[in-house]
Amino acid sequence: MGGKRQTDDWISARAKAAGPPDFEVRYEAAGRALGEARRRNRGQQKGGCGCPILVEGRRDREALEIYGFTGPIELVNRGWDRSRMTAYLFEKYGVRNPVDNGASLILLFDWDRTGGQLTHDFNRRMVAFGMKLDTETRLIIARALKPEGRTVEGLAPHAHRLRSFIDTFDEDGAEDE
Repeated sequence: MGGKRQTDDWISARAKAAGPPDFEVRYEAAGRALGEARRRNRGQQKGGCGCPILVEGRRDREALEIYGFTGPIELVNRGWDRSRMTAYLFEKYGVRNPVDNGASLILLFDWDRTGGQLTHDFNRRMVAFGMKLDTETRLIIARALKPEGRTVEGLAPHAHRLRSFIDTFDEDGAEDE
């Protein structure tokens, strides 16, 4: 008898960890996080603060561009080792964003094992330089959209549904289109 109860508790815990089951609630949470990231990413002339986003590769950048991101998007996969990449990002973007005094970078790696390792490693390296980073956006999106996929580029097919939620939380970005 205890085995079924433990299994039911385990399934319930897994469901809670996967995020809210309601499509609207999950997409709203992801839309809010992506909308805020898109607003911060936009250049100052367009009402943002030019906060760069660090992603794994070219297809991740293309997926973000589908969602209307127009600011700087830096790629980890450019043939540099992590030490060189960290030094480059520190030199280029500094400790804090000079416009809003917030995070100098948004780390938006996939929510798979490799993405988790990259997040941990870059966070550790950059915090050692005193950089303020946004890793929360990745966590929110991962929790909300895990059923849709485990990668940034994997979100592209959901653009038609997710874009309206993003535009709700970043109306200025919707006007840039």
